[in-house]
Amino acid sequence: MAFLDSTVVNVALPVLGEDLDVGFSALQWVLNGYLLTLGSLLLLGGVLGDRYGRRLLYLLGLLLFTIASVAAGLAPNGPALIGARIVQGVGAAMLVPGSLAIIGGLFPRGDREKAIGVWAAMSGLTTAIGPFVGGWLVDAVSWRLVFFINVPMALATLWLTLRYIPENRDATQTGSPDVLGAATATAGIGALVVGFIESPARGWSSPFIVAALSVGSLLLAAFPIIERRIRHPMLPLELFRIPRFSGANAATFVVYGALNVSLFLIVLQLQRTLGYSALDAGLALMPINLLLLAGSPLAGRIAARCGHRLPLVVGPTIAAVGMALAVRIVGGTSYVAGPFPSLLVFAIGLTLTVAPITAAALDAVDERRSGVASGVNNAVARLGGLFAVAIVPLAAGIAGASQLGPDELTRGFQRSMWIGAALLVSGAVISALTIGPRGASTSE
Repeated sequence: MAFLDSTVVNVALPVLGEDLDVGFSALQWVLNGYLLTLGSLLLLGGVLGDRYGRRLLYLLGLLLFTIASVAAGLAPNGPALIGARIVQGVGAAMLVPGSLAIIGGLFPRGDREKAIGVWAAMSGLTTAIGPFVGGWLVDAVSWRLVFFINVPMALATLWLTLRYIPENRDATQTGSPDVLGAATATAGIGALVVGFIESPARGWSSPFIVAALSVGSLLLAAFPIIERRIRHPMLPLELFRIPRFSGANAATFVVYGALNVSLFLIVLQLQRTLGYSALDAGLALMPINLLLLAGSPLAGRIAARCGHRLPLVVGPTIAAVGMALAVRIVGGTSYVAGPFPSLLVFAIGLTLTVAPITAAALDAVDERRSGVASGVNNAVARLGGLFAVAIVPLAAGIAGASQLGPDELTRGFQRSMWIGAALLVSGAVISALTIGPRGASTSE
């Protein structure tokens, strides 16, 4: 539900904009309101699950997400819809780390990688089919069904969770909650998310963007100072002294940054330079979607058998080759000659990477801290994607892509692909240096 709603709304925006009589800025916040609360609360969602019960927080997130979905489907105007989407993001911030924390807390090592592989496959599939589901519902009935579709899924999930998932939590957590640390981390991440989201539209010199990024950076710099002084910190800083945990999250940041910026710019290049429709561009990415669906469970089994380091070195390296091949996506190139080979190679590398990189972050800590580990990893992935989408086009000279001609866009696109390939290679290097061999201790 959470991954589906990150993409399903996109195709409904023009129709709901006309129906509710709202402008472009309001439509942006129908998307960005969800991303803001989801991105800023992921860490807190994981921490609360460890303390109060992962299944409990997951069920609360499910309830909140479903109520917000109904409110969005019934929204009479733009502000009501934006408010519902913001609340949806809060619910999703409980669901996403909660689902991974449940896997981390209940599955033994060896089985955990396989379970995360299935999790990655399903989340990738629902993210990918969002535009198609949204387009069909909008054309067949109404944009409101884009939100109402969550209700039957929520009822099924509620029954499955209550029947099959036992409660699990970190029984060692005692004392008062770390309210100051939670507020500082949430506000800091939220300010950075707003800055990254708004920077393409407002420009990096905008006082608003400068203020948002400065406040976010200062708050996150203050966060470890606060945590050192708190008797029961929400995020034990000793986790970052575990090389496997820090390495897995550093690799996550650069790999997910490369993933997000590459898909964003490839779709833009296909539409603006090669003349693809939005639907055609979505279909062009099917190799990635199909391989993630079919291959992520296999990647999880490989990680369980061989350890995390091998797939996390080989996977990003293969994905980097695919990104380098994407420089051949230029005007006049056929799908078979240009996009398909690069997307196929990129998809193979990505499939080898997604499940093991998540499993490496969770396996680096003991089961009682799986919630905070999944919250950190999800927040890092979200920030990495937002950072790369904001920074890489600027570095490549295509920050104002909507005003560029096809030739200028293509040159900037090619530079961006090389930057993305370099990010992926750096992810492989980080993994080689920090992810221990099979059987290494998680407390090293």
